[in-house]
Amino acid sequence: MGIIKIKDLVFEYIRRDEEGNVEGITKAVDDVNLDIKQGDFVAILGHNGSGKSTLAKHMNAILYPSEGTVWVDGKNTMNEEDVWDIRQTAGMVFQNPDNQIIGQIVEEDVGFGPENMGVATKEIWERVEESLKAVGMYEFRKHSPNKLSGGQKQRVSIAGVIAMHPKCIILDEPTAMLDPKGRKEVIRAIRALNDVEKITVILITHYMEEVIYADKVYVMDKGKVTMQGTPKEVFSRVEELKELRLDVPQVTLLAHELRKEGFPIPQGILTKEDFREAILKCQEEF
Repeated sequence: MGIIKIKDLVFEYIRRDEEGNVEGITKAVDDVNLDIKQGDFVAILGHNGSGKSTLAKHMNAILYPSEGTVWVDGKNTMNEEDVWDIRQTAGMVFQNPDNQIIGQIVEEDVGFGPENMGVATKEIWERVEESLKAVGMYEFRKHSPNKLSGGQKQRVSIAGVIAMHPKCIILDEPTAMLDPKGRKEVIRAIRALNDVEKITVILITHYMEEVIYADKVYVMDKGKVTMQGTPKEVFSRVEELKELRLDVPQVTLLAHELRKEGFPIPQGILTKEDFREAILKCQEEF
């Protein structure tokens, strides 16, 4: 079994009027099946309201299935006695870093989680140091989080989760409130965690450029997984993604438009390097 296994998951929101009467039921997640292996970098895409954030909250036992089952490291999220272990195994980073930062000094904030877990003081400081170094924020350890930029704050939030030594980190739109520089900083830190620390990463996003390095991509719409595959496979389906109101990386779109005009460019161009190679081959053929 993978680090996270989801079988036939359904989650329903009950809508009520002002008097508390039931107005209807919305299926935010509708019959989803996923199997994520330890060490994978998985991206989940979808426009607002597609169900991707609701799905993410099931991986950390913040929400519980209406139907179906979610296992985290072999533990069923519906078992109350396992919830503490599940939340230590699968750490969660949210959209707004200000909602996760509680310390007055960066290193205190990062040490808060391990302290709550009862980790010995000496080990807490070792974990704080390794976590801040992992996200490139060690030199800011004595700073106040309030004085940091958005990207720096989000990296501190991620360090706080890493310090709890999770096997898996779920990031729910972690760059949504950041500028392009902040987004790059955070994605670079996330990729390093996956490459170097071998932490399983599940990235929920609607920024296409952030997912080109993922091992697998799932696309959600109306609570269902409508597409899955490698980034190359998913981004080869440009027209289908447009129908789902999703963008594709700019270089992928440019290659797609050139291919429609008759240029012999392969599908699934993801990076500027891929594009440059494809154009050079075109020149050779002409």
